[in-house]
Amino acid sequence: MPLALEDFRRDMEGCSRCSSCKWIPLSQIRSKRFSQVCPSISKFKFHAYSGSGKLNTGLSIIDGRSEFDEAAADIFYKCTMCGGCDVGCKVYRNDIDLTDTFAEARARAVELGHAPIELLMLVENMNAENNVFGEPKDARADWEAETGVELLDANAEQVDILLHVGCRLAYDTALRPEIAAAARILQKTGLKVGTSKTAESCCGFRAYESGFKSELAKFSDDMVNRVKSCGAKMVAVACSDCFGAFNYVYPKNGRALPVPVRHIAEIADEMAGGAGRETAKTAAAVSIRPADAGRGGETRTRKVTYHDPCNLGRKGQDFTGQYEGNKLDRPDEMRRAGQGGRYDEPRRLIESIPGVELVEMERIREYSWCCGAGGGCYESQEEFSLETAKERIEEAIATGADTLVTSCPWCVNNFNLAIEAMETGAIEVVGISQFIEEAFS
Repeated sequence: MPLALEDFRRDMEGCSRCSSCKWIPLSQIRSKRFSQVCPSISKFKFHAYSGSGKLNTGLSIIDGRSEFDEAAADIFYKCTMCGGCDVGCKVYRNDIDLTDTFAEARARAVELGHAPIELLMLVENMNAENNVFGEPKDARADWEAETGVELLDANAEQVDILLHVGCRLAYDTALRPEIAAAARILQKTGLKVGTSKTAESCCGFRAYESGFKSELAKFSDDMVNRVKSCGAKMVAVACSDCFGAFNYVYPKNGRALPVPVRHIAEIADEMAGGAGRETAKTAAAVSIRPADAGRGGETRTRKVTYHDPCNLGRKGQDFTGQYEGNKLDRPDEMRRAGQGGRYDEPRRLIESIPGVELVEMERIREYSWCCGAGGGCYESQEEFSLETAKERIEEAIATGADTLVTSCPWCVNNFNLAIEAMETGAIEVVGISQFIEEAFS
C-alpha cells in the first residue's frame, strides 16, 4: 500500500528528542573522536539536521505550523539516508522508522518542486540513457571487452545467474578491475552466468531515495521482465545500492523479483566454505578455497580494515512485510534495526586469506559511519558528501591498516575522492571482489 508523509505521524510524534539518533550506542563508544553516527548533525550542527530534527520538521508541516518550502526541503536533502539514526532509535528508544519518513518527505518535496536541480538531472539521465550518469546506453557493456571478460548474453539464452552490473560499475573505468573480478568469481561456480548487456537499465534506487517514487515502476518492471525471460535462478550484484533496491525497495512497493538476490560477497563466502546463509546457497556446490600463499606470494602481514556499506549493512535486511497494526506491538523480526545486514560474509573472506590481518574501525556493522555518497548527496551536496568520506578515511587510518576494503563501488569511488582531496597515501581503497579474487585457487 503506497504511503504518504501523513502516514508517519505516529513516528514523528513518537520522538522524545533523546538524541540517540546522533550517536552510536553508549555501549559501543570507544572514543569521543569516533562516537557520532549521523553525518548531517556532525556537519551542520543544528538539531534540525538530525534525525529527531527532521521528524519534528515533518510533524510541523503536516500539522500546518510550517510551510514545506525550499528551506524545509533543504533539511531533508542534506542527509545521506544512511539509516544510522534509524538504528540508534530502534536499539535504544523506540520503534520509529526515520528513513522511511524522510523518504516520504522527499517525495513531497518533489511534488512541490523543491528537489535539488542535480537530482532532477539524475532522473533525466536515467530516463534518457537508462543510467544515472547520462552516458550512452549502448556503452553499458563496454567493460566486458575492455577487461576481456566474456559472459553469456541473457537476452539470447537461458542463464543460471544473472549478473546485474549497475551504473557505477558499468561506466566508471576506474572500477573495471572490481566488476571484472566479480564476474570471474561467478564464472568459477561452474554455472551459466550472463548479463543483459546494453539492455540492462538502472535499478532506480538513487531516484527513489531522492523522492522520485514514480520512477520506480519503469525500472522495476524492466528488471522483473528480464529476470523472467532469461530463466535465472538468482540475481547477483556487486553494488550495495542495487542490493538495497532489489531486496528492500522493490518488494516494499509490491515489485519483488521472482528469484533470490545475492551480493558477490555472500556468494564468494559460500564458495570459500564460509558459514553462509541457508537462503544464499547457489545451484551447485563449489569447492573453491583461499589459496595457501598470501596475495602475490607476499609473506608480510597486510593489515586490512572493512567498511560496511549502508545498504548491505544496517539497511541490508530483507523486506519482511508491511506491519499494519500498532507499531508499538511490531515483532522484532519486522523492525529494521540493522540485525539483518551482511556483516560476517565479507569479514570471513578477508580473514580467511593468509597474510592478512583484519583490524576493525571503531564504528562498524550497524553502527558504521556512512561513506557520504548516498541519499543523493554525491550528486547534490558535494562538499558534505566529501567531508563525510574524509571522516571515514581518518577512522580507517587510525586503525593502522594499509588497505580499506568495502563491498560497494559508490563507497570505493567516494573514498578515493576523499583520499585525493586529503593528499594522503596512508591507505589504499579496494573493492571486495578485486581484493579476494587473487586468493581463490
